Amino acid sequence: MDLKTLKQKMDESNYIYDDTTATVLAVALQLGRPLLIEGAAGVGKTEIAKVMAAALDRELVRLQCYEGLDESKALYEWNYQKQLLSIQVNMNSQDKDELTRSLFSDEYLLERPLLKSIRSERPVVLLIDEIDKADEEFEAFLLELLSDMQVSIPEVGTIAAKSLPFVVLTSNRARPLSEALRRRCAYLYIQYPDMEKELAILRAKLPHVDDRLCAQVAVAVQNLRSNEAILKKPSIAETLDWAAALDALGIRELTPEALRQTAGFVLKNSEDMNILAEMSDITEPQCQCGGECGHHHSHGQGCGGHHHG
Repeated sequence: MDLKTLKQKMDESNYIYDDTTATVLAVALQLGRPLLIEGAAGVGKTEIAKVMAAALDRELVRLQCYEGLDESKALYEWNYQKQLLSIQVNMNSQDKDELTRSLFSDEYLLERPLLKSIRSERPVVLLIDEIDKADEEFEAFLLELLSDMQVSIPEVGTIAAKSLPFVVLTSNRARPLSEALRRRCAYLYIQYPDMEKELAILRAKLPHVDDRLCAQVAVAVQNLRSNEAILKKPSIAETLDWAAALDALGIRELTPEALRQTAGFVLKNSEDMNILAEMSDITEPQCQCGGECGHHHSHGQGCGGHHHG
């Protein structure tokens, strides 16, 4: 898929992107390279994999990483109950070696996301979500898949990919990733959207919501993110939730009362709620340009449009 076609497909999905993102996605896809996307929680890393699956008309296969994740949850495991049943049924009727061999055949193999993605007849989009939460041993285990698009199963041998998945790895940078993993991937770093982009996302995803309300929500979210005291910066999903909640209540203006009633859709802990209570009017842009000027201000200045890491 060329860059122009990919952009059209992303437009159809109402996905707001910049040229850098679109170019990296198109080139990684053409070269068959895994793509590592880093950025703070809530900037929309996972959404890219979903949008790519829709754009390519492919199944999305997701592996959610966590501490202690191992091959049996990520790659495969044997159906032990079925194997035991087969042993009991065939104990006397079969050659023992043949029985042993049959127990480790496809019939007893349970596919997990990694194996499923490379054995699929049609290419899929494989999302390895939050790889930074998995252990370093698991990260090392992934290298064979990322470099050679194959996996090794001791009882079966090497299984090469029937089709090449488009692999997307995401990381919130909870821990440093190895150079070996980074070398195998194309790289994209995503920041929180500036005022202009946040408003564009609100308009694209919630076209029925009052435009002035969307602008007020976008300004308020920018102000919350730029406040160093806020522990959990609002994600793009929370911006959308908040605007949808206000709209559902029939609210057309983000008054202090409306803010108080609906703050739980954008802030998710009591400490941040307390900070919000102490902030002055967060629907006011931090500069005179009204927040929709599209200017890029240096850190700590202007309409919340500075970039976060």
